[in-house]
Amino acid sequence: MAALFRGSRNLLLRWNKHVDLVYVSARSMASKTPVGFIGLGNMGSPMAKNLLKNGYPVIATDVFPESRKELQELGAQVVDSPAEVAEKADRIITMLPSSPNVIEVYTGPNGILKKVKKGTLLIDSSTIDPAVSKEMAVAAEKMGAVFMDAPVSGGVGAASMAKLTFMVGGVEEEYNAAQELLTCMGANVVYCGQVGTGQAAKICNNMLLAIGMIGTAETMNLGIRLGLDPKLLAKILNMSSGRCWSSDTYNPVPGVMEGVPSANNYQGGFGTTLMAKDLGLAQNTATNTKTPIPLGSLAHQIYRVMCSRGYANKDFSSVFQFLREEEGQ
Repeated sequence: MAALFRGSRNLLLRWNKHVDLVYVSARSMASKTPVGFIGLGNMGSPMAKNLLKNGYPVIATDVFPESRKELQELGAQVVDSPAEVAEKADRIITMLPSSPNVIEVYTGPNGILKKVKKGTLLIDSSTIDPAVSKEMAVAAEKMGAVFMDAPVSGGVGAASMAKLTFMVGGVEEEYNAAQELLTCMGANVVYCGQVGTGQAAKICNNMLLAIGMIGTAETMNLGIRLGLDPKLLAKILNMSSGRCWSSDTYNPVPGVMEGVPSANNYQGGFGTTLMAKDLGLAQNTATNTKTPIPLGSLAHQIYRVMCSRGYANKDFSSVFQFLREEEGQ
């Protein structure tokens, strides 16, 4: 009888453990359920492809039909609107150019929140105003969904190789669920705090990136005018205290590195228009918080001028070419 009792007790313990595991891993067990993806541009397309590579069924849409075609050929299901994505998926990632685009995709007449299901996890990887992220989180919560901001750093190359860095803001209890998807697209996923803190981290990073790129372009241009070979100068910088990402990974001078926009007439990469937009976000938040950013403000003005001088669609490293043309070379 005692043996029977022990056997029953062990069975009960195993059952309880099983129930706990099922409860704890509910999100994981759903890992191969469809993931929605909205925004298939230079960044969004390779990100969605990496989800497909990791076995996730993807339901996608983009305002440009031609952007959908390649992903559809790779096996994604393509629909016509964000609302249709929300009908078919309870985990949705958005990658959009600006705050107005995000507002439209989430709250517009054919937006996600028109059809979103309760419990849906919404992850926005756009770079936008932190205040807009907070607004979207409130709107999502009213519909029973969870919104997290998760902007990225690393550019198109990192997106293609699944080596992005994600900066995540939102409800901490949902971070693991978001991380499951984000690790398919990135090498680093960092929890920053409440909604909007991911955007704050991204804005700070991009302001430094712009300042660093302008400084690298000025330095390389000065060295060339002083008679230094650009490859030699880059080599010296990259073994010295002036080394930075713009000098050793994304050099703005044509002929110094292969596989970067400067080697392809500044095509692809991160557009000057987008950099000007991000610097505008930094300027706005600095004004609101009364934070002095003299170099950030100057970088913003330089990239705005570039947009009006024919560089809008070129990679932001084209600031080197802009400086050369400004001096009449």
